[in-house]
Amino acid sequence: MSTAADAAILLDLDGTLVDPAGSITGGIAASLRLHGLPVPAPERLNALVGPPLREGLRSLEGVTEDNLPAVIRDYRAGYLSHGMAASTVYPGIRDALADLASEYPLVVATSKPQALARRLLRTQGLEDHFTAICGADDDETAPVPPHGTKVAAMAEALAAVGHPERAVMVGDRHFDLDGAAHHGIPAIGVLWGFGTRAELTGAGATALCEDPAGLPEMCRDLVRCGRRDRPAL
Repeated sequence: MSTAADAAILLDLDGTLVDPAGSITGGIAASLRLHGLPVPAPERLNALVGPPLREGLRSLEGVTEDNLPAVIRDYRAGYLSHGMAASTVYPGIRDALADLASEYPLVVATSKPQALARRLLRTQGLEDHFTAICGADDDETAPVPPHGTKVAAMAEALAAVGHPERAVMVGDRHFDLDGAAHHGIPAIGVLWGFGTRAELTGAGATALCEDPAGLPEMCRDLVRCGRRDRPAL
């Protein structure tokens, strides 16, 4: 059996473990309307699932450094009051996590604020599967780390399990794969989230997973290959 000293599995949260069920995109749209700001098309809203909220909002028309804190505040108020409860665990994820956790330490590495990520995982009954939950600064107006929030969360996640020689990152957006490349570990792109096959392949996914049922064996295969010996897609 692998231990924290030699292998670990890092996982993204929204779009990988939990389906936000429109709570992120709908919440952002509601906050923008509340502040009299234009609401972008659905595909543009979907693209905001993955990166840090602050960075995503700053890319939208009408959002400025002056109104950004209030837009975030009102979005979070709605998310906490009903959005979090509306989220659902993707079918098959509970079984996949139980399987993997029996063999490897699991760590969440998310761009979501850390306290909020922990609360979401607790609400969904997933918290106990994880050795650590690593995320962004709880102050969402704080500056983004030099290499980005996902890279910083993954650095914290790897440190939490003792910098294992072998690790795998699992996520649904190119941000997850970019973070894995920065840390020199293979990455599995999952196709049930918000990233397309083209996005994940273009970002250098080591492998693509169609269904959570196949995730444990895919993780084991990459762990067996070692940290830098990555099979081609």
